[in-house]
Amino acid sequence: MRIAILDDDNSILELACTILTSAGHVCHPFTSGKEMLHQLRRESFDLLILDWQVPDLSGTEVLHWVREKLSPTLPVLFMTSRSGEDDIIAGLAAGADDYMIKPIRRGELVARVHALLRRAYPAQNAAEIVQFGIYQFETRASRVSVNEEPVEMTQKEFDLALLLFNNLGRPLSRAYILEAVWSRDIDIPSRTMDTHISRVRSKLNLRPENGYRLAPVYSYGYRLEQVVAE
Repeated sequence: MRIAILDDDNSILELACTILTSAGHVCHPFTSGKEMLHQLRRESFDLLILDWQVPDLSGTEVLHWVREKLSPTLPVLFMTSRSGEDDIIAGLAAGADDYMIKPIRRGELVARVHALLRRAYPAQNAAEIVQFGIYQFETRASRVSVNEEPVEMTQKEFDLALLLFNNLGRPLSRAYILEAVWSRDIDIPSRTMDTHISRVRSKLNLRPENGYRLAPVYSYGYRLEQVVAE
C-alpha cells in the first residue's frame, strides 16, 4: 500500500518509513504540510499518517482539507506526542480514524496501519475469488473470467485490472498505478501504462453496456467507474 507520512522530525520520519517499508508498504515522507497538500492534489495514497504540530500547516489543517476534498473513506492516522484525552478526542473529532501516541513502537504502528487498511479496503483482503458483477477474479491463480468465460491476460494486465476493480470509483494517479503494478521499475516507457490500460479495457470489454467505464482523469491518471443503467 502507498502511505504518505507528515512529520517535521526527520528521525521519526525515517523510523516510520523503515518500519512500514519492511512491512511491505511504499512510504512517501513529508516534513511540510503544504508540500503534502501539493502532492495530495497530484497523487493517490492508500493511507495518511499525520503529525499534529508541523510549522507551516498543522496536521488538523491538512486533515480538514483531506476530508473536504478527497475520498471520505481514505484512512488517516494521527501520530503525535500530544497524549491528553482532550487532544485525542479533538483529533478523532477532526476526522482521524485512529490516534497513536509517540514514541513509535514498531508492533503498534504496523498493527494500527494494517487494521485501518483492512477496514478501508476489504476487497483487497478478501478470499481467493473476488466477484464484481459479471467479472470474476481468481487472485492466487491470476485468472479472470467475464460471464464465466475465461479471458487470456498477462500477469501485468491481470494486476492492473484487479487494481482498478479494487479501487472502483477512485481516481488513481499514474505514479500510484506504476508503483502498484510495476513496483519500482520507474524506467518503463510512459506509453507502457497506456497500452496496458487499452488492453485491459478491450479484453474485459469495459463498456457502459457491461456496467463499467474505464476513463482517463486529465493530468492525473485513470478511474474505473460503475455505470448505472438508465
